[in-house]
Amino acid sequence: MKISACKAACWWQALALTLGMTPAGSAQAAQNLGTFHNWSAQSFKVQGKLVCSMWSQPKSAAGKYTRRGDIFVWVTHRPKDKTRNRLSFEMGYPIKPGTQLNVRIDDTNYALPAQNSTAWSTDKNIDKRMVAAMRAGNEMEVKGVSKRGTNTRDVYSLKGFTAAHKAINKACGV
Repeated sequence: MKISACKAACWWQALALTLGMTPAGSAQAAQNLGTFHNWSAQSFKVQGKLVCSMWSQPKSAAGKYTRRGDIFVWVTHRPKDKTRNRLSFEMGYPIKPGTQLNVRIDDTNYALPAQNSTAWSTDKNIDKRMVAAMRAGNEMEVKGVSKRGTNTRDVYSLKGFTAAHKAINKACGV
């Protein structure tokens, strides 16, 4: 799924704010690093610090919901903060409190803590393992439960993941 430049620019700013990366107005314009099949990559600076990020949207999203916001997965590097391969998932709805997001990459399953509409790993070793699986994998399935109890299933293609990951590695020097 191709992501428009406007949507991508808006979403990296939303991600930055969601993760507490920056107060409003301190991020600089993004540099597009390319689109690699289903994945897009960019770099930008937040408070003078380089950030490199890649993202995708699901090729399919299923659930008995009447409306749902945008759905994304991100992988982010912040070299000055010694953060690499930080995974984040935006589900497009408020996630049911006390539940986890279930992520399956080919045959391996991961459970990620969630808050509001976002889920992420709290362990850099899990991020590292998940990114390695994504580089080697074909497909990623993400299951969640909304605050209203709606079950969702999103399927992401991992085609282009490795090329996009190489682009952010190069841009951030990692």
